[in-house]
Amino acid sequence: MTAMEGLPVDLRAFHNEVEGHLLAAAAHEEARAAAARFAARLERLPEAEREEAERLFAAEHFALARASWQRTARRGQELRGEYEAVYRRLRARLLAGLLLGCALLVAVNLMVLVSV
Repeated sequence: MTAMEGLPVDLRAFHNEVEGHLLAAAAHEEARAAAARFAARLERLPEAEREEAERLFAAEHFALARASWQRTARRGQELRGEYEAVYRRLRARLLAGLLLGCALLVAVNLMVLVSV
């Protein structure tokens, strides 16, 4: 059981939104830190060009992270659809088996009652 299962839908949506903002803020900070490490190695560039390189690097880093998240979310949706389809087929087969078992049980009971 997860902490989210007991929450009402509006609280769950709020929690997801806050979590998304926190993840985005962490990704921005990670991009800025990576950009600062990269720019620190560009000692020969003037300060303004180094800052521009740092800004561009951070923007590219964050764009790559966002693209990765979007691919992961798309794949998650695809997998969810596939698993839901498999689950529906499995549930239908289980129901058919259960109905067949009940029908057989009723038929056997009827045969026993007729033979008595």
